Parts: sequence; C-alpha cells; structure tokens
Amino acid sequence: MMWGRGLFMLIFFIIVITAVFWVVTMMSRQRRHHHPHGAMTTGDSTMVKSSEALRILDERFARGEIDAEEFTARRELLRSSS
Repeated sequence: MMWGRGLFMLIFFIIVITAVFWVVTMMSRQRRHHHPHGAMTTGDSTMVKSSEALRILDERFARGEIDAEEFTARRELLRSSS
C-alpha cells in the first residue's frame, strides 16, 4: 500500500515538473517569436515598425476586423513604405 502511494506521488511530481517546464518553454518561444526587437541586431527602427505594423495587420485580418481587399491594400502600402 505504501509503495503504491509513493509511486503515485513520484509520478504526480514528474508530471507537474514536466508541465511547468513545458509552459515556461512555450512562453519563452512566443516572446522571442513576437518581439521584433529581440530578433533585430541592426537597430533599424523603420524595419521594426514595419514588421510590427504587418503583424498587427495580419492579426486584424485573422480576427475578421478587415476584409481581404482592405488587408491587401494596406499590406502593399506598408511594404512599399519600408
């Protein structure tokens, strides 16, 4: 009986530690992926602003806030200004 309880606790702690590690890893990857300043080493603020604007435009289109025509027009405008 005690061996079963001890084994259960060991498995439980392994699962908890694995879950915490996974959550921290995923949050770290998201932060690096969505933070343009972390990826930029040249310091070109125009490129960073354009990248951020394109990301926001993509999100608005994905949420359905803008239609395909408006998305295409704004994307071309942003790309031509950078």
